[in-house]
Amino acid sequence: MSICQAPTRQAADLARFAAFLNQAGEGVGLQLGAALGAFAESVAAFPDGPAPDAQAWCRVAWGLVEAFRNWMVAQGDAVGSINVRLSTVKAYAKLATKAGVLTAEELAMIRTVAGYAHKEARRMDERRETSRRGSKKAQPETPQGRRDALLTCLLLDHGLRVGEVARLQVSDFDLKAGKMRFLRPKVDKVQTHKLSADTLRALHTWVESGDAPRNGSLLRGSRKGGVLTNARMSERSITDRVRVLGEEVSLEGLSAHDCRHYWATYWARKVDVLRLQEAGG
Repeated sequence: MSICQAPTRQAADLARFAAFLNQAGEGVGLQLGAALGAFAESVAAFPDGPAPDAQAWCRVAWGLVEAFRNWMVAQGDAVGSINVRLSTVKAYAKLATKAGVLTAEELAMIRTVAGYAHKEARRMDERRETSRRGSKKAQPETPQGRRDALLTCLLLDHGLRVGEVARLQVSDFDLKAGKMRFLRPKVDKVQTHKLSADTLRALHTWVESGDAPRNGSLLRGSRKGGVLTNARMSERSITDRVRVLGEEVSLEGLSAHDCRHYWATYWARKVDVLRLQEAGG
């Protein structure tokens, strides 16, 4: 069964692209920045809001995408995040080409803007001084932030209970197939879920960064200050972490069950109750 949430992570990637264009200067950069900023907002709101307007991509060119990559490096963004954002830009450029907004030739050029291989990425992150924005908040640019991104996706995109998340093993996931197979103890049933786009992206980042364990429990615990441990994340630590993440976005008292309730409420408007009941275990 596949139930996916709106691509909020992709919207954040596109907003970063728009921020670069806004900072790039006058003329085309500012015009594109405004257009793509509005496009990112539409992506975040879809399908409840109006469909994103592909015309926002009409002046996107490979040179701008290459400059975006170099800008992120200069800004100190983690290489894993740079690769993910480039992938998002290329995916939407492909959609713009299908809509007739970009030419096939321009898309081919955009696709030549390469990210960084895993070994090269690790060397770059080790060499440079990592000065991150918003260091007090969990960001995907930190090991704890990458774990929190995956944790949040599992709760919001798949409606897992806190105990189900705590029991997840590395072996429960098939990155190539984009699926996870896990036990729902409350109903004593093994389910297979197709991973949402955000969850798959977060899982790739968690694994490719080297933060994920090779085997055993999927999510690692953390100490005060954000350092990851080799111990698994317990139900209590997940509950505490969700509460802290909620406070950082002004959601006092947020719980893992609130995330499951959000998931169920969101999909209750889109699928029949029996399908929802089955998906939620």
